[in-house]
Amino acid sequence: MELGGGAAYWANIIAAAFLAVAGNALLVAALRTSDLTVLGPINAYKSVISLVLGIFLVHEIPTPTGVLGVLLIVAGSYFVVDRDENQPRRNAFIQFLHERGVQLRFAALGLSATEAIFLKRALIVSTPLTTFVVWCGLGVPIAALASGLLLRGRLREEGTIFRKDWPTYLWLAAATGLMQFATLDTFGKLQVGYSLALFQLSTLLSVFFGLPLFSGAEHPKAAARHAHHGWRSSADRRVRSEWVMRT
Repeated sequence: MELGGGAAYWANIIAAAFLAVAGNALLVAALRTSDLTVLGPINAYKSVISLVLGIFLVHEIPTPTGVLGVLLIVAGSYFVVDRDENQPRRNAFIQFLHERGVQLRFAALGLSATEAIFLKRALIVSTPLTTFVVWCGLGVPIAALASGLLLRGRLREEGTIFRKDWPTYLWLAAATGLMQFATLDTFGKLQVGYSLALFQLSTLLSVFFGLPLFSGAEHPKAAARHAHHGWRSSADRRVRSEWVMRT
């Protein structure tokens, strides 16, 4: 493992760790207040935010073709906004933007996209493996501090849930770790905006894994609603939703 860059490296990686924890906290809050099918399309905007920030913070200038590709992904998200059968699409999109869960998801998305830029800045003077290990090491105490502040009065209850469903949390940690390392490796080869745009292909995996994870419901909307009301524990509901949101 190689580590360089001095104070600049540590400033970037510490900022990334704080942004990661804050973004995850907002993501969980969003999942508690909105349906998974409502929040899913918002992922498309992450690549746009990182594309713009990348121009100014890491001097990554996208090509016209790259910009067009990212915009096509965003345009596609407009057409998958869930709406009633007789509701105009424009009105559905406006209502979509006014939901509390959607607002929290956009906030989480902004933090996550900014985190990606700081990770790229750290990666410029280091390696994917080193940056991944340091990011994980810093994330543990920051996440512990955030949990203590956000879960005051509920630590015992959350501890009981964790002891009961620790395998689910372990799978989430493993999947998130693999995703993060693969992301860092991709950042070393592609612009941040392009890398995050490619992640939209993970929608195919969400569809593939959605049915078994959501208890075999026949329709994605019904699956998310069934999952929201029928999973065996709050840990399953929270962790499985976050896992699908990240894929």
